[in-house]
Amino acid sequence: MPIKVLAFDGDDTLWHNESRFNVTQGELRELVRGHVPDADVDSHLFAVEMRNLSLYGYGVKAFTLSMLETAIELTDGRIPAADLQVILGWGKRMLTAPTELLDGVEEALRDASARYSLLLITKGDLFDQESKLARSGLGDLFKGVEILSDKTIDSYRSVLRRRDIKPGEFVMVGNSLRSDIVPVVALGARAVHVPYHVTWHHEHVPEDSLPREGWHRLDTIAGLSRLLGSIDRD
Repeated sequence: MPIKVLAFDGDDTLWHNESRFNVTQGELRELVRGHVPDADVDSHLFAVEMRNLSLYGYGVKAFTLSMLETAIELTDGRIPAADLQVILGWGKRMLTAPTELLDGVEEALRDASARYSLLLITKGDLFDQESKLARSGLGDLFKGVEILSDKTIDSYRSVLRRRDIKPGEFVMVGNSLRSDIVPVVALGARAVHVPYHVTWHHEHVPEDSLPREGWHRLDTIAGLSRLLGSIDRD
């Protein structure tokens, strides 16, 4: 079935995101170890994030709250208020940072928009994602925007039903196997994986558990046009 709708993830597919989380996590590691030198900050932070997912969801605000909780727990509540203020400042810095597009993104989207209806389907905090899209300069290329609390089979199914899109006409492009590939293929749609050089551990999926067909992998988004042409001929 010919492709009619092409959807893109935002974070780490169109613009840099996870690398900024990594930088901030490194700063947290140094700050906490100034109080508790042998603290396993990374493992504790990840455990706190997983514990808080159902409360806070995804995004910078959730990350900031989990950093604060991690710092308080690892120091047994002894961390000074001034250091907590520093952590809050890191969160604000992340929220106001410029949206930095990945190489080749604008060209790939402008080419694709001439042939398909484009959607942005991303997850996280509504205000943060809307702000990043507004700062990206790409907003006019999308026919619609869906900001989801999570990307699951049910949430994708709801998007397709609401927009009257048949799975066979739909292709999702993203960097996360867990969020952008596995649930989309399970619906009978197709997907394109464009890996980012850093991936949050939560988004990893063992290679041997991935679907055997229904998706493709590209080294960079620059190869998207040629790949879509070959998919359309299948």
